[in-house]
Amino acid sequence: QVQLVESGGGLVQAGGSLRLSCAASGRTFSSATMGWFRQAPGKEREFVAAISWSGTRTYYEDSVKGRFTISRDNAKNTVYLQMNSLKPEDTAVYYCAQTTPYYSGSYYYTKNYDYWGQGTQVTVSS
Repeated sequence: QVQLVESGGGLVQAGGSLRLSCAASGRTFSSATMGWFRQAPGKEREFVAAISWSGTRTYYEDSVKGRFTISRDNAKNTVYLQMNSLKPEDTAVYYCAQTTPYYSGSYYYTKNYDYWGQGTQVTVSS
C-alpha cells in the first residue's frame, strides 16, 4: 500500500520561497512518475509539475516555469517542489501524486495518478 505525506506548506509573502516535500511509503516509488497538483478554493485541481521515475525528465505548467523546480531522491522515497518568486495566485492546497510503476502516459491529468497525499496549504500574501 502506498501512502504519500506532504509537508512544507505555510504562509509566505509574495516574492518568497517555500520547499514542499512528499514522503512516500511502499516499494514502487523509485519506478513511478511523481506529480504535484494544486487546488485553489472554488477551482478544479490543476497540474503543477511532474518528474519521471528516473528523474531525467521534468514537466511544468506554464505559469510556474522558471519559478518552481521539481526533484526527487529515490534513496529517500521523497519528491520535492522548490517554489521561488511566489505570487498570490499560487495560493492553494498542494498535493503530490504517484502513478503506477514505469507509467509512460500523460503526466498532466489527475486520472492518471493512482495515489494521492492529503495536501499541504500554501498561502502567499500580497
